[in-house]
Amino acid sequence: MLQVKNLTFAYRKSAQPIFNNFSLSLEPGRVCGLLGRNGAGKSTLMYLMTGLLAPNMGSVQFAGDDMRKRLPQQLSEIFIVPEEFELPAVTLRKYVEINAPFYPRFSQEDMNRYLEVFEMSNLLDANLKNMSMGQKKKAFMSFAFATNTRVLLMDEPTNGLDIPSKSQFRKIVATGMSDDKVMVLSTHQVRDVDSILDHVLIIDNNRTLLDASIGEISQKLKFEISNSLEGALYYQPTINGNFVVKPNTDNVETNVDIEMLFNTVLTAPAVIAQIFAK
Repeated sequence: MLQVKNLTFAYRKSAQPIFNNFSLSLEPGRVCGLLGRNGAGKSTLMYLMTGLLAPNMGSVQFAGDDMRKRLPQQLSEIFIVPEEFELPAVTLRKYVEINAPFYPRFSQEDMNRYLEVFEMSNLLDANLKNMSMGQKKKAFMSFAFATNTRVLLMDEPTNGLDIPSKSQFRKIVATGMSDDKVMVLSTHQVRDVDSILDHVLIIDNNRTLLDASIGEISQKLKFEISNSLEGALYYQPTINGNFVVKPNTDNVETNVDIEMLFNTVLTAPAVIAQIFAK
């Protein structure tokens, strides 16, 4: 659906490119967690995917068309919720009225349902400028989900949300997903989204260190509390013993801990590459 091909990109004042001959492919039917260190280029990659930034070399293609063109048929099928955004000084109802026509699959019924989940139904006639940060985030994300675009990109989606709102967000992701869509959630708050991810992308130093489904990760790695560190790729002490990540040599699947997975991949990238070699 969305392909990043041999992409090279550097900001003008930077001598070092953020991406150099970088490639990636996003397939429909996935809720992907995009993970990486600070400065790994996660936000930049999202802007490149939407055509808001243009690569120095290579391309980003959506359904076969280069995103540099920013064609109406492309923009109507891709929506991004950046970490920081500004909303106009209009009511939420007016915002929807102005922006919904740009998205052919926008559903007012879905919008109302998402606002209800977020407990925002009574704020349709409230001015967006007068809302709190959390309310603005929930209003904007409700609209984003209601566009029903084939590609939805969200940068740090749970920032600014309180604990109940994070639970509501997970519910909306689970109900708003379908086989013809791909959602990409870039976040450092992996505990907020680990239960809704079915695919993980980890990038670092201009490389994709891991591109795998949760099912594949569970088949190839074991996450457990153990007193033995034999064969451990990564471990972390806890009050109950060591939380250990090991190769899954006995074919017993365990629940994937995304935070431990991330640390493991960064600690032992060569071993991880060998384990997940296609």
